Amino acid sequence: MRLESSPELDAFRKKVRAFVAEHAPGVKRHAGVRAPEPGLMPAVREWTAKLYEAGYLGIDWPAEYGGRPDAHPLEPSVVAEEISRARTWPPVGAGSLASAALIEFGTDGQRARFLPRVRACQDVWCQLFSEPEAGSDLASLRTRARRTGEGEESVFVVDGQKVWTTNGQHADMGYLLARTDPDAPRHRGITAFALDMRSPGVEVRPLREITGTADFNEVFLDGVRIPAVNVIGEVNDGWRVAMSSLGHERSGVAARGVELIAVLDDLLRLAEATAVDGRPALDDSATRRAIGELAARVQVNAAMTGLAQSRMLAGTERPADALLGKIFFSELNHDLVEFGLRLQGTDGLLTEGDPGAVADGWWQDAHLYSRAFTIAGGANEVLRTQIAERGLGLPREPRR
Repeated sequence: MRLESSPELDAFRKKVRAFVAEHAPGVKRHAGVRAPEPGLMPAVREWTAKLYEAGYLGIDWPAEYGGRPDAHPLEPSVVAEEISRARTWPPVGAGSLASAALIEFGTDGQRARFLPRVRACQDVWCQLFSEPEAGSDLASLRTRARRTGEGEESVFVVDGQKVWTTNGQHADMGYLLARTDPDAPRHRGITAFALDMRSPGVEVRPLREITGTADFNEVFLDGVRIPAVNVIGEVNDGWRVAMSSLGHERSGVAARGVELIAVLDDLLRLAEATAVDGRPALDDSATRRAIGELAARVQVNAAMTGLAQSRMLAGTERPADALLGKIFFSELNHDLVEFGLRLQGTDGLLTEGDPGAVADGWWQDAHLYSRAFTIAGGANEVLRTQIAERGLGLPREPRR
């Protein structure tokens, strides 16, 4: 395993860091994967388009659509890390996810139609996978798509409900999974679609969360008509399309490691500034031990990220790598922000906007959001089962 960076990557990182410092739309106030407030969306769209135009997003796309296939494979991770380091907004929406599906499975016409609009951020995409009865168990989705007509002139009529749709209230397009063959086995009979979110019958309802923000949405689909030319891949092959596109989301793993280092630094400053019995909390031996343990886990997370990247470069990735990284990050992130909240005592109850709130209530907001990381992308309990079955080859869990 090689953890050191190359001179070429170091030079690229320097360029990206300067670009982010010059063009980023300010500091992101809240922790986690959040939807921007409506008034901020024009600036975030412009920022995302600039990242594509500068060649810092879509690096692994085909050259004819603006990609740089000869670039170092870790360049996307460097970009994600530097955006995270600056604590600014990442690219908004699920455009990278939808683009991965379109590049691998889409038609030439679909790529020519959708990819330039992703690069210009004319279209913000959302991910329409999860449902009230099909979150971690995505194969249980119930949204139905019935085909009417023949050939490319036919349409699919879609009825169903999606939930936990981040940026759904801002989205122009949706990357949708729907069941097209109800009699097929669970992982078959599912089709992937590109859905115009302005289509008649699409209703988006923001969900107000415990943090006070509305990042997720419910999306109701009532007789929505999708042209057959918007099928991504083959009909009834949507599970393979979705799993392949999800497998392309690697750069975020490194960015999450940078987030943990930043939170650890904030925790140290908080412990220095917080008084316990008239002395800085950092003077307390128990506090130092607890922070030392958290710091060790942050370094372990960095080593895990380096190992996963090293395997990626060598073509020796393991099925459990990404799952282990997600579990370790999400649980460590929760423990970091929880300890920061505990250091504040009763002041930790103060929320954003209260004059006495530490860091304007950031720690409380981050603590409330930290549970979402243990669920998003697959609940940790489910992922542990997948690690056992796919990574370690243990007997499958009995299905009822």
